[in-house]
This record gives sequence, structure tokens and C-alpha cells, in this order.
Amino acid sequence: MPDAVNLQGADNDSPVRFFQLYLPHDDELAVSLLKRAVTNGFAACILTTDTWQLGWRLVDVLTSSYAFYRGIGADLGFADPIFQRRMEKTGIDPKKQPEDAGAMWIDNKELSCGKPFCTKESNPCGDLDVDGIVVSNHAGRQVDGTIASLDALENIVNARISEKLTVMFDSGARGASDIIKALCLGANFVWVVRMWIYGLSIMGEEGARRVMKCLAEFDISMLTAGIRNVGEMQRRRQESYPKGYTLIAKKAKL
Repeated sequence: MPDAVNLQGADNDSPVRFFQLYLPHDDELAVSLLKRAVTNGFAACILTTDTWQLGWRLVDVLTSSYAFYRGIGADLGFADPIFQRRMEKTGIDPKKQPEDAGAMWIDNKELSCGKPFCTKESNPCGDLDVDGIVVSNHAGRQVDGTIASLDALENIVNARISEKLTVMFDSGARGASDIIKALCLGANFVWVVRMWIYGLSIMGEEGARRVMKCLAEFDISMLTAGIRNVGEMQRRRQESYPKGYTLIAKKAKL
């Protein structure tokens, strides 16, 4: 984005709008997407780094759950002037050939329905010209057997990356206690996404509001933990035990 954004300086009256970019293989298309984002009021960009190739998602394969190849979910590309030129050049009409247009979008953009992720190997991020890092395991859908996002967060905080960058946590937050754990481990703030999307998909705006009321337990969780304010959510409040997902030497039996 054109100007640096203070991720910690936003207030309720002027929240920062994030644009999540899945980087295309087409540089001209990438620039076009970013320009459109700026024009539409987005002030910060999240670069997704874990989907150069879609992961092997067995459930999606078994159910043929690839919406883009059905012409669904590629509206961002269909509305882009650069991508429109690409489709016109190949003779594809998105209105008459939505499946072909959707396939062209996913094949050129490597887009998937997930989140950015980072692991403990993210030390070089501190040397790049970025303002923050989102810790996520792509909802566990991109790499089979990946570690939990909360463990990755602890590794990143231990690497002292949070001293240079704003650390955001994502993936797996299902309630207030999950948010408190992430904040205690060192996250600057936590994304809560899937919860309200579930409610939105079922009951629209009212569904989203009802689901988000689950976060009313935040105050109760703080009270029962003896935490008076968010500033007291520090590492000393969080007990961390050795990881319990070591590989088992014995072969699995079918």
C-alpha cells in the first residue's frame, strides 16, 4: 500500500481495512488488484504466502468441492479490467462460460479460501519491509499434519519477532478463552472470522450478531482468571507444556 499504516493506532471510528492478496503469477494483474483495493478504501495489505500451490484436500477431492471450477467465487477476477482482457484474449466469456472463466482465475491466481500463515522459520520477516505478520495454519487445510497455530504463535514470540512487527493471530479461535490465550502468548490482536461467517451463512446479519454474542464470555473469562484489563494479558498468565504431537515409531494398522 502507498503509505505505512499504524496497525495499533486505529480506533473504533476509523478501523483499518485489510485487503488479503493471493499473489497472481501475473504482475500486471497483481498491481491492478492492489490499485482497486486502495481506491475502495483499503489501507493495509495482507500477503498470503502459503498457497503457491493448493494443498491436497481429500474431502474437497472426494466431494468435488472446487467452487472456482464451477464458476463460483471468482467475482473479484471477473470484475478486474486486466483479467477481463486476459479472458477476452483467450476467447472466454464469463457469462456464457463461467466454468472456464473460473478455472482460468484459479489456475492463474492460485487462490484458495483460507488465511495467511507463518511458522517459526519466519525470522527473515523481520528484515522485510512489512508492518506485521499473521500467524495461521490456513485452518489446517493447506498442509496435512501442520502444527497448531497457537504453537506457531509461541515459536514466533520466542523468536522475538514481536519486537519488530505487529503479530496477529488467526485460525482456531472459537471463543473468548482462545482469544485470551493468544493475547497472553504475545499476539497484539486476534482475528475472529469463522465464527461469524457460520452465523452469516445461516441467518444473515442476525446470525452473525448472535454468534458474536458468544464473545460475551470474554469479561467472565477475564474475571475468573483474575485479569483486570487486556494489558494484564501477559506471558506469565499462560502455562505452556511440552508439545504432545511427536511422531509415533509404531506403524499404523489398518
